[in-house]
Amino acid sequence: MKAIVQERFGPPDVLRLTDTDRPAAGPGQVLVRVRAAAVNPYDWHMLRGDPYVARLTGAVGVTRPKSRVAGIDAAGQVAAVGAGVRGVRPGDEVLGFCPGAFAEYACTTADLLVPKPAGLTFEQAAAVPMGAVTALRGIRTVGRVRAGQRVLVNGAGGGVGTFAVQLAVALGAEVTGVCGAGNVELVRSLGAAHVVDYTRRDFTDGPVRHDVILDNVGNHPLRRLRRALTPTGTLVANGGGSPGHLVGAMGPMARLLALNAFVRQQLRVIQPAAPAGPTREDLLAVTALIEAGRLTPVVDRTCSLPEAAEAVRHVERGHARGKTVVTVD
Repeated sequence: MKAIVQERFGPPDVLRLTDTDRPAAGPGQVLVRVRAAAVNPYDWHMLRGDPYVARLTGAVGVTRPKSRVAGIDAAGQVAAVGAGVRGVRPGDEVLGFCPGAFAEYACTTADLLVPKPAGLTFEQAAAVPMGAVTALRGIRTVGRVRAGQRVLVNGAGGGVGTFAVQLAVALGAEVTGVCGAGNVELVRSLGAAHVVDYTRRDFTDGPVRHDVILDNVGNHPLRRLRRALTPTGTLVANGGGSPGHLVGAMGPMARLLALNAFVRQQLRVIQPAAPAGPTREDLLAVTALIEAGRLTPVVDRTCSLPEAAEAVRHVERGHARGKTVVTVD
């Protein structure tokens, strides 16, 4: 089968398209014929082995990438199931977390897959898993957003942000989205009551205080973010960091959690969307919202499997609009 492989840590240039053996579904596993795979910041972190401290834990691999085939988010059709798998059959259309998703076939466990909503294309469905689950955890699980609250989403035009704005709106919040000039109309169309163009105004300088801030960018000091919160508001931090950092976002997040014990405001961090946590339940929650018309994936651009390296490079630059998706013929 065709696959995008990474033999060593490095920039997107180390990715290459090659023929490799098709995986087989072992006990409890599902083999998926991948039709589309989304690109996430997760992918370039895995590619570069960033942050370096993650290599010491074995999370990304020590001297080379833990997974030879890149990618994690996928949508496609079930090709085969292993022994002990129930509720999933060959031919079913699914979406979920599939390590090695940048390939014609990928294996995963049944609990990391859910049925694809009938109204979505495979490209739209591939955009859902990590972005929507991370947004759900940030807005509902960690942020505990309620109707009538003021919620600000920093990075509202990105892969997580576009889902987060819609989720907060669906919960009845008054949402402010922070994004670049090119995404203002997009964020407004997602239901945001207010949109701040960060190139023209710093939201932390404004008079408005928010009950919940979901920070997907990490481009403001913690003291400035706290200034934009109500005295008992909640800050939810989601990643950040850049290639080559020794500890990446782990350092700032550790400081945030340490300070939390000494302030009235709630300073929180999102649990990674994959592969840890109650993933299937969260996937079912977001697909139910999609089927109800409350949530719609935003796809920035699509590219073919041979163009996967450029797709990763585009996401790594940090200015993707919604999700970037790799189609697999």
